[in-house]
Amino acid sequence: MNNSDNLITVAENIWICNGEDVNFYGFSYSTRMTIIRLANNELWIHSPIRLNESLQQALKELGEVRYLIAPNKLHHLFLSDWVVSYPKALTFGTHEVCQKRDDISFTAELTDTPETYWQQEIDQTIFHGSPAMEETVFYHKPSKTLIVTDLIENFDPDHFNRWQRAIARFTGVLAPHGKMPADWRLSFSFGSKQQALQSLDLILSWDIKTIILAHGECIFQDARSFLIESFKWLEAHH
Repeated sequence: MNNSDNLITVAENIWICNGEDVNFYGFSYSTRMTIIRLANNELWIHSPIRLNESLQQALKELGEVRYLIAPNKLHHLFLSDWVVSYPKALTFGTHEVCQKRDDISFTAELTDTPETYWQQEIDQTIFHGSPAMEETVFYHKPSKTLIVTDLIENFDPDHFNRWQRAIARFTGVLAPHGKMPADWRLSFSFGSKQQALQSLDLILSWDIKTIILAHGECIFQDARSFLIESFKWLEAHH
């Protein structure tokens, strides 16, 4: 991977950019966005981080910012600045985030079907089954990359102090065995594990070589094995 202007190349036409940490219930959460350059040079921005001039310049050299993606109701903190800075961009969010951020004019709600703008290169599905939250999961076909936010968290243990690390270990989000946080996993008991298994089956039907995570260490080897291991909790409770 090459690192230039804070953009880290994952594969051809796909980059990640690490942002500042944000506080979430007393825990320091890293932020990371994914940039995909489509065949027409339009940029697809997943989970936008805080915008600054150097980042804007780096993106300008890649192409035109055209699509802004809020994949779940927790990933919207910096979206407003992007909407203002890129007025021509189309903005998409899950049903939950569209309701939560009624101050933002969303182009459309994300569904299980990719938008025509990017369907040739990016597939998507909503991970269903929880009354607590739904997340839209994306798959970049050319690079065989799965892109998730909170569906899997995989923090370096050193990211936390001692007491935080103990809690993070308990909730199951420490590398190299990261998974969905315990509270979200538990919520499927009050929803539909069958729907969740159907979502997982669809994701596993994709030929995944890399997994980009918003929180923690991305997966560049044995991605499919990691994914299966990460969701053993779902099979066990089926």
